[in-house]
Parts: sequence; C-alpha cells; structure tokens
Amino acid sequence: MAELESVHEGHVPRGQRRPATDAQARALASGTRLRILRLCLSEALTNKAIATRLGKHPASVLHHVRTLVDTGFLVPEPARRGSRGAREVPYRATGLSWMVELGDRPPGQTDALLEAFLEEVAAVGQAQLQSTRLGLRLPPDEIEELQLRLHQLLDEFAHRRIDPGGARWSVYLGMHPESG
Repeated sequence: MAELESVHEGHVPRGQRRPATDAQARALASGTRLRILRLCLSEALTNKAIATRLGKHPASVLHHVRTLVDTGFLVPEPARRGSRGAREVPYRATGLSWMVELGDRPPGQTDALLEAFLEEVAAVGQAQLQSTRLGLRLPPDEIEELQLRLHQLLDEFAHRRIDPGGARWSVYLGMHPESG
C-alpha cells in the first residue's frame, strides 16, 4: 500500500520514462481508456461511476477498466458495498501512463490522445478551452530543445503533489510540421 500512496502524492511515480510494452501501447491506443485514466487520476471511481461520467454502458467500460488494470494503469482499491448492497470496486489511476513512451503510431491508427482531448473539450464546451497557436521556423536541434523543455515543464507539474481541493485541468500539447 505504501507504493500506491507514494504514487498519489504526485500525479505520477518517480523514475525514468521508458518505452511502453506492446500491451501498454495497445491499452493507451484508446481515447476512452485515456479518458478513464483522467477521471480516476485524483479520485477512485467505480465502473458504474466511470460509465455514468462517460455516458457509456457499464459492460463496455468494464472491458476498458480490466485492460487498464491488467497493464498497471489502474489499480483497484478495497471493495465496498454500494447503496443497494452490491459489491463495488473503486479504481484509481497509477500515473504510469505518463512514464511510458508510446513511440510512433502505426500507419492508419488514430491518435488516441487527440481523440480523448476532443471528446473532453466537447464535454465541457469550447468556451472553456484555453488555447494558443504558434508557427516556428527552427533548425532540427532547436525543435528538439523545444520538445525537451516543454516535456520537462509538464513533467515538473506531473510530479507535484495532488491538491484534493484544486481545480481539475487537462493539458494537451500537439506539434506538427507544416505542409507546403
């Protein structure tokens, strides 16, 4: 249990990022599973609560939850009795998803991170989205420097202690070469 508690002091466990296993990469290739991880980041939720928040059927959500548990992205907390006496298992995100590198997507595979982001923005409304855009012309070494510094900044905040009373926010960062 001490390991679980240390994970939740910050958003993610301490350590070096590493390549995802094939099973982990498959688990994170779903926008729905990424949304489940976001929902369970700072509070443990039951399968039923997750399904309600996502507007999905509990049986399909349970499949996603089991995949995330099997790959170490979610952990079950002790079972409890629900309002009607049924056994409920709350799940909490481990933060492991931040610690794995996914690498390049296979051709034709959608970007699950973008899919999850767009679904989350649709849920809160575009009026709540704070966004910015910037065009750059940089040599390759400066693009690498930019990517490294952005990642370091996000990593710093990911390792901060979770404030239970703090506002919940999501950050999505996308970069791409321009066409033409």
